[in-house]
Amino acid sequence: MRVRTDFPFAVREIEHLDIPMPDGCRLAARIWMPEGAEGAPVPAILEYLPYRKNDLTLRRDAMTGPYMAGHGYAYVRLDLRGSGDSDGVMADEYLAQELEDGVEAIGWIAAQPWCDGNVGIVGISWGGFNGLQIAYLQPPALKAVLTLCSTDDRYADDVHYMGGALLVDNLAWASQMFWRNTLPPDPRNRPDDWRDLWRQRLEKNGLWVENWLEHQTRDAFWKHGSICEDFSRVTIPVYAVGGWADGYCRAVFRLMQGLSGPRKGLVGPWAHAYPHIARPGPAIGFLQESLRWWDHWLKGHDTGIMDEPMLRLFMQDPALPQTSYEGREGRWVAEPSWPSPNVEPTRYAVSPDMRLSPDGQGEDAMFEVRSPFTVGMAAGKWCSYAVPGDQPGDQRTEDCGSLVFETEPLAEAIEIAGDPVVELRVAADCSVAQVAVRLVDVHPGGAATRVSYGVLNLTHRNGHEEPEPLSPGEFQDVRVQMKHVAQRFPAGHRIRLSISSSYFPIIWPSPEAVTLTVQTGGTALILPVRPERPEDASLRPFEDPEAAAPLEIEEISPADVRAQVTHDLISGRAVMETTETSGMFRIVDNDLTISKTGRERYGIDGSGPGSVSGDVDWTVELSRGDWHFRSITETNLTSDENAFRIRARLRAWEGDELMHEQEWDRTIPRRLV
Repeated sequence: MRVRTDFPFAVREIEHLDIPMPDGCRLAARIWMPEGAEGAPVPAILEYLPYRKNDLTLRRDAMTGPYMAGHGYAYVRLDLRGSGDSDGVMADEYLAQELEDGVEAIGWIAAQPWCDGNVGIVGISWGGFNGLQIAYLQPPALKAVLTLCSTDDRYADDVHYMGGALLVDNLAWASQMFWRNTLPPDPRNRPDDWRDLWRQRLEKNGLWVENWLEHQTRDAFWKHGSICEDFSRVTIPVYAVGGWADGYCRAVFRLMQGLSGPRKGLVGPWAHAYPHIARPGPAIGFLQESLRWWDHWLKGHDTGIMDEPMLRLFMQDPALPQTSYEGREGRWVAEPSWPSPNVEPTRYAVSPDMRLSPDGQGEDAMFEVRSPFTVGMAAGKWCSYAVPGDQPGDQRTEDCGSLVFETEPLAEAIEIAGDPVVELRVAADCSVAQVAVRLVDVHPGGAATRVSYGVLNLTHRNGHEEPEPLSPGEFQDVRVQMKHVAQRFPAGHRIRLSISSSYFPIIWPSPEAVTLTVQTGGTALILPVRPERPEDASLRPFEDPEAAAPLEIEEISPADVRAQVTHDLISGRAVMETTETSGMFRIVDNDLTISKTGRERYGIDGSGPGSVSGDVDWTVELSRGDWHFRSITETNLTSDENAFRIRARLRAWEGDELMHEQEWDRTIPRRLV
């Protein structure tokens, strides 16, 4: 990473400023802008998050805000209502109030003497979501969007549900927000009322995992904020960015297909992070790429960005399975549109001899699969943050408990780009069942690397709004869509399709142990085959990563990550456990010391789905001088055939005084999940 200090403009930073809302609420902002912008107004870029401008995102913001300001933009980092130093309480994600506040904030920014009236919105994850959602509301001053690791569909393609199955990341993410919502405003910025605001948040934020489990189908709760409900309402230019290792890459392709205005897409090998600081590498000069986008749409400069292909993808070379990668080998390829005229769906039939063969005619045979509940323990996380242990490991252990079909060794290389699909003729012996399918690259030595995967709650086979129970023993023809990917399979490798009846802890198990019967005659793998194109060699190369100077940090104790799967040979219980600590560090500029530690444990044993449990605990501490805050949050999720049970506990201290303690015990009926 190259550190830049030689910017065209000198930079002024405003560490804390209140932006007023019509109801009197104040939203807290941190702003970087060119010196003298009041006399020579510039466009503004808004990043709108609940992750606290003073501490939790400050390392990242300090590398971006001055960089953008140094190139002639006002960069506004805004805390949502109920977070950081803003007023109010935040009761859930993407509520109407949040989006209305965003519209008002854009209007306020555009009217400031340092802004020329043109505003863009940028964000990753939450900020990528609400950027699209605010664009849907069409505020007049908003001229362009740069959205990363986000989605247009809050039900079908978010951290909560996948294929109608409950994602375990739903619990993990709810537990993340549980501890974040305990944090107080910074007493330095809110000296008179921080404690009152803090108490309101502790008392009123609620238990978000309960909200999300109450909505198990694609109802109005999830349709709100899902711009796929009406793509035509987003008329301004959109640049959508994702990563193959991230949970959200599929949205890039839907946005390229569904939007009608100017748009661009970019997908690299990355996990859930901005591409100039992301792993697996190669990282790119994403801030330079962002400037090309903003200069074109906010300043009217012809940067050439819109003359380039609509969609750019990183074609990954094969890699031996690892639970963490520093980098992936491959090359950049491009498509003029999506769907692409250069991608040809190619059907691989499955046969009774367990083979996959292109253009073959499937013959009828029946195979049963009743997967061990440990299938999924080598799956990694639904959303990878490039933390050691959160990528899928060697699939040979998973495939031992799965129904497996594979090709002969390839005579020549095959490359794919898009979403592999499995057409499946299947019956279940229960009224509620799930299926997981995996696309695996089998190396000549036998190592097996997961390339992509998909899951389907079979009661959602006809849609996510009105699930239908299965008739046991009755065959259904279903399509299971896998995550998009661009991948090269070299000559000598085999392509494997693996099918399992469970996939924990990616998804929560079905209410009962299930046996699936697969009929080969109606089952096939469809690969999006993309022949090599010589035009790819002439693509404009990305620049090397660069950013503004990093934040000055004093490390007091080091960060650490541990991940393990244990299998008790006596009880049969398998547990995936990860522990992640930030260490303890001090932000020198504001003298704030921070530490946080989280532990996730997901376990199940051979007695069946009733033995499943998920536990997520977090401890976080903030301190400055004599002021000291600490909170501990604990969340436990279990289930039986009929219901989910959530037990949670929150404790928060100021110094040695316990200021708030609360416990929850909730039971939520299962609705064909």
